[in-house]
Amino acid sequence: MDTKLLDILACPLCKGPLKLTSDKTELICKADGLAFPVRAGIPVMLETEARTLDVDERLDK
Repeated sequence: MDTKLLDILACPLCKGPLKLTSDKTELICKADGLAFPVRAGIPVMLETEARTLDVDERLDK
C-alpha cells in the first residue's frame, strides 16, 4: 500500500488514525476496535466489511 495513501486515510467512523498490520492485509482502528481489510492493495473502508478486534489485539499482545 502506498505510504502517502496511508497518511491521509482515517477511520470512517471516528475519523481517527489507522495502522497497517505487519502482513499488510488490514487497517486497524484501535479507538473503534475494528480491522478494515485491504484487498489487492485497496483498503475496504466499509463498516460492514470490518471485523471486530479481539481482546489481545486491542491490547497489542
